[in-house]
Amino acid sequence: MEILFGILIPFLGTTLGSACVFFMKKSLGVSVQRALAGFAAGVMVAASIWSLLIPAIEQAKNMGKLSFLPAFIGFWFGVLFLLMLDRLIPHLHIGSDQAEGPKSKFSRTTMMVLAVTLHNIPEGMAVGVMYAGFLAGNTQITAASALALSIGIAIQNFPEGAIISMPLRAEGESKGRAFLGGVLSGIVEPIGAVLTLLAAQLVIPALPYLLSFAAGAMLYVVVEELIPEMSQGKHSNIGTVFFAVGFSVMMMLDVSLG
Repeated sequence: MEILFGILIPFLGTTLGSACVFFMKKSLGVSVQRALAGFAAGVMVAASIWSLLIPAIEQAKNMGKLSFLPAFIGFWFGVLFLLMLDRLIPHLHIGSDQAEGPKSKFSRTTMMVLAVTLHNIPEGMAVGVMYAGFLAGNTQITAASALALSIGIAIQNFPEGAIISMPLRAEGESKGRAFLGGVLSGIVEPIGAVLTLLAAQLVIPALPYLLSFAAGAMLYVVVEELIPEMSQGKHSNIGTVFFAVGFSVMMMLDVSLG
């Protein structure tokens, strides 16, 4: 039950954030979106380092000077996996007028939901692989450290839920459909977490590779999507400041609870 709750925490964050569409009358301002993108980027970078890459390297320390190898290989597979999804799935980033991926007849709202869904896939995988490490009795991964990652992702998912539901409302969707779009964008997180957890349980020695795979996928999202969003236009220092806030929050969560 504890593991199920931990897996669902990030999805709860997305759902609560999406519900903002029922209480907020205006769309999010550009500065607010920039700040939220920066915060999410900071959380994901800190989580990639403390929750994923460092444990992956520590678990391979029996390889001596080559202990970095599983983390290196897994990291690059994660980057290439997200690059492949980025090319194969049509999607439209918030605030952009030009869709990415193959041409499709999907509506703007559908492609906006797909963009955030792509963003959420590695987060679900990260939570799943952390709980897999805990179940495997890995000394570097405790229930507290897995919970810290879930809470950190849930915190940054709350504004992300609002970032997708509010623009959908501004596009002309009803409040109910805008809320549903935000919720659906986050449903891949518990699904991805469960699938990754099951895969890791079947192949325990692959755990360092899976940890770093999730880190590579998350950092791909940060560099390809979040950093451009937080840096565009004037006063981009707002995004930078909130990046530092998000990084600090996730670092404190991981170190204090882990």
